[in-house]
Amino acid sequence: MEVDFSISTLRETARLYREILRQAGEDPDREGLLRTPERAAKAFHFLTQGYRQNPETILRSAIFKQDYSEMVVVKDIEIYSLCEHHLLPFFGKAHVAYIPHGRIVGLSKIPRVVDAFARRLQVQERLTCEIRDCIHNALQPLGVAVVIEARHLCMQMRGVNKQNSVTTTSAFTGEFEKEATRKEFLNLISARLS
Repeated sequence: MEVDFSISTLRETARLYREILRQAGEDPDREGLLRTPERAAKAFHFLTQGYRQNPETILRSAIFKQDYSEMVVVKDIEIYSLCEHHLLPFFGKAHVAYIPHGRIVGLSKIPRVVDAFARRLQVQERLTCEIRDCIHNALQPLGVAVVIEARHLCMQMRGVNKQNSVTTTSAFTGEFEKEATRKEFLNLISARLS
């Protein structure tokens, strides 16, 4: 789903942030807050830019024929997203792997796909599956694996206030559903090779 974010939409979002400041008991006309509604609207536009991107198109723009059938792993991809339940950030790392089946993708496209899905209102579980499914659909590899480890501010700064909690989600297709392949992937993302 691609969404237009025009100047008029940005102005309306800023107007709504101004009202939120007023509802919080603040004076949006005081010096420190004069431009806050506009800055917040621009930040929200940036943090939700994934709605204006097509992740599968991103992948398809750099697919190459290659006779390679071993695991390709891109790990420690930083993610920043907004929890759709509280509009608070969650952030961490994604680890993505695929086993090519005659086609590979430019490596920079995998983090771009992760960002395109993360820059939407999300839950970590859906984010994990969307990344997996996009790579599977675009590349038709022998298998795809995605693991995400993230800290959720909705759990750390409100609610249960658990400062050290980390949520891990995983999603697999094809060869990664086999225990030996999955174990190799998990060992690779756990290892510090560099």
